[in-house]
Amino acid sequence: MTLNVALVVNPSAGKGRAAKQVAAVAGRIRDGGANVSILVGADAEDALTVARKAVADGVDAIVALGGDGMVHLALNAVAGTDTPLGIIPAGTGNDLAATLGLPAKDPVAAAGIVSDRLQQGGAWPMDAIRVGEKWFGCVLGAGFDSRVNDRANRMSWPKGRMRYNLAMLAELGVFAALPFELVLDGETVQTDAMLVAIGNAKSYGAGMHVTPDADVTDGLMDVMVLGPVSKLEFLKTFPKVFKGSHTSHPAVTMRRAKVVEVSSPGVTAYADGEYLADLPIRCECVPGAVRILA
Repeated sequence: MTLNVALVVNPSAGKGRAAKQVAAVAGRIRDGGANVSILVGADAEDALTVARKAVADGVDAIVALGGDGMVHLALNAVAGTDTPLGIIPAGTGNDLAATLGLPAKDPVAAAGIVSDRLQQGGAWPMDAIRVGEKWFGCVLGAGFDSRVNDRANRMSWPKGRMRYNLAMLAELGVFAALPFELVLDGETVQTDAMLVAIGNAKSYGAGMHVTPDADVTDGLMDVMVLGPVSKLEFLKTFPKVFKGSHTSHPAVTMRRAKVVEVSSPGVTAYADGEYLADLPIRCECVPGAVRILA
């Protein structure tokens, strides 16, 4: 039986890299014996709508071509359903793809892996984190990094990664630890923190291993809390996040939980690089919520 695949594309991902790969990626999946429909939304909300319609119509797989934002969108379309998700990394940040061992620099090779797994019925269950009606697959951040994202989103210049870097420098000049209340599987913790990160996967932000021991199949979230530190100490410690060695810092606390509630006045939360919600929120790890072709 010929399988039907919906290829959901963000043509602007990776500075246009995804758009250049559409034909080759679709061709590789077709070579594996599947029909491929290419879906491009007018914006993120429209793309999610068309992806959800494809799931409702009984498509055999949703495949996301783009970066973490597109994967986040596709995951929200399939989470809690039996429709498997394939990932073709072609963005600036490809953190979930990296966690799953997919080749970040070769979209056609990744398409071959997705195609082979689909044809062999080889989707496997991956955890996802439910926050109200939304889901995320990588890492949620609240505190310093969400304030940086808030600031970057208000800036019209410059474009790309430099805007985020400038927003980080500006926010660092005014930022201080914030009061947080965490409820970890029923245990309440009140603390001041620079940052709270909740990880289903190991990294976010294009390779920052903020929860380096997280496992997408263990039914738990890894919670990283960075307590109050000076700006100088923050700048000294920050580079360690790319190797995950920041966890040994005395201001860092690591916990695991199935359900995490987070609150802090006036603080937003971003997950997989996308705005998720204003705090307070309740995060629940749902084992096997997504079937992954990887």
